[in-house]
Amino acid sequence: MYHDSIGKRSNKVKNVVERGAVKKFAESIGDPHPIFIDEETGKHSRYKANIAPPTFPRVFDYGVINDLKLPSKGLIHGEQVFHYERPLLVGEELLCYQEVSKYYERKGSFGDMGFLVIKVYGETLAGELVFTADQVVIINEAVRKAMSV
Repeated sequence: MYHDSIGKRSNKVKNVVERGAVKKFAESIGDPHPIFIDEETGKHSRYKANIAPPTFPRVFDYGVINDLKLPSKGLIHGEQVFHYERPLLVGEELLCYQEVSKYYERKGSFGDMGFLVIKVYGETLAGELVFTADQVVIINEAVRKAMSV
């Protein structure tokens, strides 16, 4: 179904690790740790700045992969795994993009399911890789049938 999308990638989009957004995110996930929200704690940390929670990249804009047509309803967020070279620093700018890395199908108890793996990237403006994440989008039988109509 999505085999021809493997390797397609979006353009890079500039994102900022904004202090206010980090604070709201930390509070929304129930983790208002001082390293995320208190400026003095950040200044005196080994990073010399506040850092963002590990799952903060969920809020970034990764651009659009041209010709990747996903339905607007019925998709299931399967899993997401982050890998960091270093923490995200509050105030820094990153270039973020995404790429379709794999697609496979499995039989489930409710019919055939598709698994689309999208890898996202965040790098500094100088090209230093800061993080990657693999996210799995599950496309169930009902959605697959609706797409083929």
